[in-house]
Amino acid sequence: MSTPVPGLVATTRPLQPSTIETLAHLKPGDRIRITHTVRITSTRFWKSTTTGVYRGLKSLVTGLATERDPADDIIVPTVHFTKDNGELSSVALDEETIVEKV
Repeated sequence: MSTPVPGLVATTRPLQPSTIETLAHLKPGDRIRITHTVRITSTRFWKSTTTGVYRGLKSLVTGLATERDPADDIIVPTVHFTKDNGELSSVALDEETIVEKV
């Protein structure tokens, strides 16, 4: 990771360089678009895009389970934002997530 990003934790699956670069320059109040992949079944995936106003970047501690998949992260970075309808929302970031400033 070339650009330090406050609040961004190291993950098992690295984020896209463009997403890291965007996160490094976001400030609360910036308008963002987030595109991430939602898994429906083991073979079906759905792309979801949402927009809103950036509030911050934090870490979500997911806990520890026995016999978990070693590729699962225990702590994941999450983007917190406010949707256009006023709903407070957040998205956990993974290697497929794209965050753009709009």
